[in-house]
Amino acid sequence: MSAPAPSPLAIVDAEPLPRQDEVLGHAALAFVAELHRQFTPRRDELLARRGERRAEIARTSTLDFLPETAAIRADDSWKVAPAPAALNDRRVEITGPTDRKMTINALNSGAKVWLADFEDASAPTWENVILGQLNLIDAYTRNIDFTDPKSGKLYALKPAGELATVVTRPRGWHLNERHLQLDGTPVPGALVDFGLYFFHNAQRLIDLGKGPYFYLPKTESHLEARLWNDIFVFAQDYVGIPQGTVRATVLIETITAAYEMEEILYELRDHASGLNAGRWDYLFSIVKNFRDGGAKFVLPDRNAVTMTAPFMRAYTELLVRTCHKRGAHAIGGMAAFIPSRRDAEVNKVAFEKVKADKDREAHDGFDGSWVAHPDLVPIAMASFDAVLGEKPNQKDRLREDVSVAAGDLIAIDTLDAKPTYDGLRNAVAVGIRYIEAWLRGMGAVAIFNLMEDAATAEISRSQIWQWINADVVFENGEHATAELARRVAADELAAIRAEIGEEAFASGRWQQAHDLLLQVSLDQDYADFLTLPAYEQLG
Repeated sequence: MSAPAPSPLAIVDAEPLPRQDEVLGHAALAFVAELHRQFTPRRDELLARRGERRAEIARTSTLDFLPETAAIRADDSWKVAPAPAALNDRRVEITGPTDRKMTINALNSGAKVWLADFEDASAPTWENVILGQLNLIDAYTRNIDFTDPKSGKLYALKPAGELATVVTRPRGWHLNERHLQLDGTPVPGALVDFGLYFFHNAQRLIDLGKGPYFYLPKTESHLEARLWNDIFVFAQDYVGIPQGTVRATVLIETITAAYEMEEILYELRDHASGLNAGRWDYLFSIVKNFRDGGAKFVLPDRNAVTMTAPFMRAYTELLVRTCHKRGAHAIGGMAAFIPSRRDAEVNKVAFEKVKADKDREAHDGFDGSWVAHPDLVPIAMASFDAVLGEKPNQKDRLREDVSVAAGDLIAIDTLDAKPTYDGLRNAVAVGIRYIEAWLRGMGAVAIFNLMEDAATAEISRSQIWQWINADVVFENGEHATAELARRVAADELAAIRAEIGEEAFASGRWQQAHDLLLQVSLDQDYADFLTLPAYEQLG
């Protein structure tokens, strides 16, 4: 008697979307179900391991390079696989969600790479998850255009040779997709995003001279990188494409991963193409892990922590050295400025800052960097062109002058800046505005001329939490307390209501956003990720 067929994935509590069957066909769902059966148990073990490691940091208030992997770091013989042609020149990368207009604009932007984001720049509504996949399929088959309903402007793709190479970012390991379940258990969002994209596009991308390329977010250890590597091996066999076709760039955006950069590249060495230095999530991770470590771990206002801070320099310099030692690309951080159509002076000052930031990264040895808006592509391109010239990258700059000790990465107290009352107000203002938009399904939000994503809200609420629990005294003599945070939040909510009017306020989700920000900022039981309670409220 033959074995019973495995039970299929169920679509749960989701309104059917136009053309969703093109994404959620039987074969695609069977693949995602198999990924879930094979790999979710290990995902669950690794999430539990995160908790154990966090408890150890709480006990010791320190981190170090791993003694058990010292041999991997000491072995100079191994390198990651050579970059495919489509990923050899990454000097400017644009980031953004996979809505239809952004898909066209990002591909047309002149950037070398588009980070097509299902993670922090995308609120994971069912519509965003599924239609985002459909937009990418349509882009690769050149069945995509978009007419702006307000302006009537038509958006269409440029010729294939002028389009950015796509590197897709699935959700982090901690998030589930509640609308896809197997026997009542939600499938990890990472496996849904990766699985649907890979299944539909791997061969199509190979035929286009590219491949299935991924950014891996929120990685906290080399064991999590090993899990991804095993998924890639399984997936390539499943659809019958050569091993090593997948390429992955890992975001080093957690403090624990910063101590395991070489090991992460080693685990992914047949599929690795680089590491990226992300700022807000990295700072959020420092606060999260060292939140009970006392005054020496208290961060000042987020805007006072620039990439030139000593502990951030240590992190980025170590990343460049590690990548180039192993033949991988080192990708720099985000320029989040959104140009103003009304204020040329604001643009001039911001563009100069962006240029200085990108000049620094190019001179430090980075092979490329991120921007959030097409108008910033030429600025970043000029910075890297000046250093690279005709070369596709500068992986030959080994940065052997860099020496980073374990303590350098967590030397937060080398900063002179202190938390300020204005910093608290900004954290509240940005946090409420971002969460409100996220609850309406928008993950990339322009706030005060900056393109913000979920990492912004995470650092904002983390700083409020940390300052209150460290009993910070601001320059105006006020103590950081829950009462003060509530007062500032109430004032901000009233200001928003006055600014946008009663009708717009009532049709938004402002009170809900205010309440959620205070919940995750004031609860003694610190939520691992803001997006976990927020997802429960997402429409």
